Amino acid sequence: MGLSSIASPPMSVARRLALTFVFLWFAIGGVCHFLLMPSFVKIVPPFVPAPILAVIVSGVFELLGAAGITIRRTRRMAGIGLTLLTIAVTPANVFMLQHAELFPGVPVWALIARLPLQLALIACILWSTQRTN
Repeated sequence: MGLSSIASPPMSVARRLALTFVFLWFAIGGVCHFLLMPSFVKIVPPFVPAPILAVIVSGVFELLGAAGITIRRTRRMAGIGLTLLTIAVTPANVFMLQHAELFPGVPVWALIARLPLQLALIACILWSTQRTN
């Protein structure tokens, strides 16, 4: 078995840029969960029983996912995890849109745009973290 049969092809520039975007999105977002915790707790829907814990757990998972996509061996699973996490936090985005008056600093158009942008984010996560060989 030669080296060419075990080495994966180089990642395209587009995929590398997408992976960098996903990394930055979740690394910065994960840190913000802790630096701006009161703001994140405020967007947790009322049906979530432990909003502070939800913010902490989602922040930790964002940071773990960001770290995971930097390692080729864990990239695919980390991408799946970040996709599931993005889906899991969708109720918070819907809650913000349904109660826009509680978030006067956020324009309603941004809350509306956020939902389809989440689909684009999921597509970017999955595309950038899939195996290239």
